[in-house]
Amino acid sequence: MARFDINRSGEIEVFVRVVERGTLTAAASTLGMTPSAVSKLIGRLEDRLGARLINRTTRKLQLTPEGAAFYESGVRILSEIETAEREAAAGAVPRGRLRVNCNVPFGQHYLMPLIPKFLGLHPGVVIDMSLTDKVVDLLEERADVAIRAGPLRDSRLVARKLWQSRMVVVASPAYLDKHGSPRSPHELAGHNCLDFCFTRLVEGWPFRDQGGHDLTFQPQGNAQVSDGEAMRLLALAGAGLGRLSRYHVQPDIDAGTLVPVLEEFNPGDEELLHAIYVGQGGHLPARVRAFLDFLAANVRPAR
Repeated sequence: MARFDINRSGEIEVFVRVVERGTLTAAASTLGMTPSAVSKLIGRLEDRLGARLINRTTRKLQLTPEGAAFYESGVRILSEIETAEREAAAGAVPRGRLRVNCNVPFGQHYLMPLIPKFLGLHPGVVIDMSLTDKVVDLLEERADVAIRAGPLRDSRLVARKLWQSRMVVVASPAYLDKHGSPRSPHELAGHNCLDFCFTRLVEGWPFRDQGGHDLTFQPQGNAQVSDGEAMRLLALAGAGLGRLSRYHVQPDIDAGTLVPVLEEFNPGDEELLHAIYVGQGGHLPARVRAFLDFLAANVRPAR
């Protein structure tokens, strides 16, 4: 049975250098060892193999037939080790397919415009991008990175915070002109409130009344959507009120195409945006580490 405390590759390298340099002294100088240490190592190698590899004379070293065969195998083994190390080191350069799963609003408005810059910095990477607001299992989907908004619930994953943004209830001027603007959360019962068609970790719209008491409104309306961008588009079209993160609708608010409502009842809750991935940082593939660092450097905090 093999002993695991033997540095076999080290023994082979010493033996090969001895043969190539012709003397123990020359090999020792190349290896940074003493001639005595080299001699003892060759002796231990021969004892372990149960065969004499080198006939030593006062002037030169002569390989035995077993030694010649072992030398040829040793050169091949060292070459294969060098190739394996070189190929592994090449993994330090970002390359290969990077599978990214991203929520729709951030993907469409922020991430996609940044992708050409990332690929320009890392031409060896191929992006495989999927946009969805549904919470996916990274392991099942074989995703390298997922960008998710809201609370995190999977302890197997590592998260890197990108930004945070306050939530806001918005409607189009056309909707408000037709149906009026709600003056309190209780008046939302008389409005068409857009909702999502999938289960979320936080259900309902939270508010805080003038007395500092928290309350939650369950949105009721005639439309449910699969992602925040669809809700934004419906709100822009005057279909109803929607509650979205401010980063998602800030350009619309600035343009006057969406109007915040019930801001005096806004509890100030924020939607967090994280890049999540599997595995600790020290063991990340170079392509994943490069993408996370790129996001940290290029994603600007929301208002």
